[in-house]
Amino acid sequence: MDPNLVILAGGVSSRMRRAAARPDGIDPALIREADRKPKSMIGVGTGGRPFLDYLLLNAAAAGYRDVVLVVGQSDVAMRTHYTTATVEGLSNGLRVSFAEQPIPEGRTKPLGTADALRWALRSRPDWSGSRFTVCNSDNLYSREALQELLVSEYPGALIDYDRKSLQFDRERIEQFAVLSKDAEGFLVSIIEKPSPEEVRALTGPDGRVGVSMNIWRFDYDLIMPYLARVPLHPVRKEYELPTAVGMLAAEHPRTVMTIPRAEHVPDLTSRDDLAAVRDYLHRAFGAPGAASS
Repeated sequence: MDPNLVILAGGVSSRMRRAAARPDGIDPALIREADRKPKSMIGVGTGGRPFLDYLLLNAAAAGYRDVVLVVGQSDVAMRTHYTTATVEGLSNGLRVSFAEQPIPEGRTKPLGTADALRWALRSRPDWSGSRFTVCNSDNLYSREALQELLVSEYPGALIDYDRKSLQFDRERIEQFAVLSKDAEGFLVSIIEKPSPEEVRALTGPDGRVGVSMNIWRFDYDLIMPYLARVPLHPVRKEYELPTAVGMLAAEHPRTVMTIPRAEHVPDLTSRDDLAAVRDYLHRAFGAPGAASS
């Protein structure tokens, strides 16, 4: 099943650090962490446990064994925690390695998610000929979602989330990329920042709108050329993974399968998410080392 996983954690957490206000009910120490650590390392869990621990717990429970963390060139917290620290509950077969995503000269941020994945795959040439899952570090994907991708037999796949199941405010949900699929569920295109008209056109007869939360499964050798070819986004000036996947789907129809799920995906993007994510983790995870459904 190729139990390989890439977690993209090399961003600079600009949205987390942008907010000036302190959300109500949040420990000032947590705000200080948000100001200096990668957002996936903020201790929103029980006893100050980092958010990323919980994603790794779910990944281990789903059957993954070989994990590459894509980190920023100045990241210390993540490397230290997953190299020298004994992480309770993460010793059940997980092997963690690191790939560094640099910030090019003249820029303040890395070059985007497609660039991050390319650095990860360059670090693991031994994965050539196999498949892997890739996801964000600031979303808590369920054990079941991770497992569905792990056992998928398609050259490419992604989780197709029912928009109604996501517990975010309407304005935020409306910004998520909408998926266009054929009658058999294969991806046709990914519509970023969709207009109301585009959403209506892609709404199913049952009222379902499928969106991407950036969790994918790829054949190493199939996706690698698209990571090299993807154009720079004209506004954000980054190489974006959804664009590369859209190119793949356009040039190789019936290659990327969408897997429908209806569940919430906790998201740690800004300071406004700290309380909701903290409360979710305390509800969903019992004893240390448990994985959530």
